[in-house]
Amino acid sequence: MPSNVKTRFAPSPTGTLHVGNMRAALLNWLYTRKMGGEIVLRFDDTDTARSTRAFADAIEADLAWGGLTFDAITRQSDRIATYDAAAGTLKADGLLYPCYETPAELDRRRKRQLSQGKPPVYDRAALELTDDDRARLEADGRTPHWRFRLSGTKVMWNDLIRGPQSIETASVSDPVLIREDGTYTYMLPSSVDDAEMGITHVLRGEDHVTNTAAQIELLQAVGAQLPAFAHFPLMVAPGGAKLSKREGGASVQDVRERGLEPGALTSYLAHLGTSDDVKAASLDDLIEGFEFSKFGRAPAHYDVADLGRLNTDLLHTASLADVTARLDGLGLTISEDLWLAIRGNLERLSDAAIWVQVADGEITPIIEDADFAAKAAAVLPASPWDETTWKTWTDAVKAETGAKGKGLFMPLRKALTGLDHGPELKALLPLIGRAKVLARLRNKAT
Repeated sequence: MPSNVKTRFAPSPTGTLHVGNMRAALLNWLYTRKMGGEIVLRFDDTDTARSTRAFADAIEADLAWGGLTFDAITRQSDRIATYDAAAGTLKADGLLYPCYETPAELDRRRKRQLSQGKPPVYDRAALELTDDDRARLEADGRTPHWRFRLSGTKVMWNDLIRGPQSIETASVSDPVLIREDGTYTYMLPSSVDDAEMGITHVLRGEDHVTNTAAQIELLQAVGAQLPAFAHFPLMVAPGGAKLSKREGGASVQDVRERGLEPGALTSYLAHLGTSDDVKAASLDDLIEGFEFSKFGRAPAHYDVADLGRLNTDLLHTASLADVTARLDGLGLTISEDLWLAIRGNLERLSDAAIWVQVADGEITPIIEDADFAAKAAAVLPASPWDETTWKTWTDAVKAETGAKGKGLFMPLRKALTGLDHGPELKALLPLIGRAKVLARLRNKAT
């Protein structure tokens, strides 16, 4: 049943999609779909110097690869006039004021405050400027940035994950909403959009907790109904350090290039930081199991090695229907019998290509003892074959040659597959077929 829940995932298209941002998108999506609501993909692309359409398209593709669909897609670069109007209202209300300090001046001021044991909070010196002062600074070539004037009171909210929260806005700097070059920082466009779009829930990482009070005051200033906030614990690298894209597996693009399944990544990200066991699950199961109460407060440790193991577990139990689309993308056509025979030996879906070649294509057999191979060929059972054929044949080869254990099975595996490892041959043998088996025992590439 549809509900009034409406969320948004709002990436900045200034680079490829980080797995931490993929997790934020996924958690918003899972909650929204569970509640029967709507979710918007909103590109926060007001940073014109760094945002590109190519990055936006890549982010959209990564989200779609993970199975995440959105009810609407918007771009903040299309709504600049709306933000200009909101900024004008805030200026008229005395809530947005011009500041002329350079970054170097602000840095010196912060260092001085710290040396005096004071918090590095902006001192609102710009509010003391007269019209003449501002005119003189602008005549000297200074261009103002604009800060939002906080109330200096305690702001409280009930976080859906962290519980009751409060921040004294007197303890934080008035946030910059407009840069010197006239472009907007994320906060004003985000608040205006949340207000106009009717966003009811904001789910994001706990690194945003400290700016929630300022955002609440800004939302109130632009006439928004306040959303509910939920701040989930951040993901960190295995040692507890910040998760960087420079590390392997920290971007969705890298995960895809490693050949990992989208279901492995979504299962892993949905369970990290919760009381649930990390295990493979469908998106439907993840939706059903989503609860704010399952999230803890400790950082979630993201390890690409664990992701790889989960990927293997997923493949070992996947049905052919689960992976057919991905196999088609790899240019592979696999029968149900072959899939069931090989899935338990796959670490990556692309590994299936090896066994398609073994069963249906041409390989170079490894024959280390031609006499043994000839005797094995001589007792090869007649067709038709089934899963009992392997035991019937190996019993006959054992009786004929006296070989047993590894000395019996390994030469046959190498001859039939060209490899020293792989799926159980009782399932693979009928799929290779008698003609190919006989040719390979005779050391013919087939």
